[in-house]
Amino acid sequence: MLIRDAGAKVICPSLSYSQTTSPLFLLPSINDWPQPNHKAGPSIQRSGMKKVLFLNGGKQFAHSDGCYNATLHEAGVAFMDRAGYDVKETFIDGGYDVAEEVQKFLWADVIVWQMPGWWMGAPWTVKKYIDEVFTEGHGSLYANDGRTRSDASQKYGSGGLLHDKQYMISATWNAPQQAFDDASDFFEAKGVDAVYFPFHKANQFLGMTGLPTFLAVDVMKMPSIVGDVKRYEAHLAKVFGV
Repeated sequence: MLIRDAGAKVICPSLSYSQTTSPLFLLPSINDWPQPNHKAGPSIQRSGMKKVLFLNGGKQFAHSDGCYNATLHEAGVAFMDRAGYDVKETFIDGGYDVAEEVQKFLWADVIVWQMPGWWMGAPWTVKKYIDEVFTEGHGSLYANDGRTRSDASQKYGSGGLLHDKQYMISATWNAPQQAFDDASDFFEAKGVDAVYFPFHKANQFLGMTGLPTFLAVDVMKMPSIVGDVKRYEAHLAKVFGV
């Protein structure tokens, strides 16, 4: 069942599933992708996890209209709804109630972050959302930083309260796949999850564990929305086991 916020949907007439795809936009099968190196599990923990919160972090700014992310967000929401999951969503740039967002995190079994890669990270609107919602969640999303003055053996970052929950990143980038995979290219073969290391750690600070990241690349110069939607649905099917 989908629980939709009023005004959450972004209408993107310039992008549709029927858009012609480029034959040059070829990515490896998800079966061939390397596993993320941030201790993410290969698939979801299946014990009753049926509630998914989709967060659309797309934004209209400069030459970006937010539609590629809106399209993938809508595809993910629809796919999981058809699969019988309970789904809630938030369009971050459309506004939100901070206390309600905390309750959504407490409700959900899995959080899906949909966002573009801007200047090697998440848009500032997504960072603002994290700052506001995670801070509001002190006492419910996390207890503390994990340490006490009386016990120096306790580890920083171990105070999260969401140990039964998981999160997943779905990101769009202007950069091509080669930029992440080739040792001689920009990201020096470190992979997309190294780029999102601080973002992963913010989620893990709450106690959550990561699921494999989905990446749509070269979306400005060689967009392939049809192929990316199909790959995203296949990724969700594999990760969620549906």
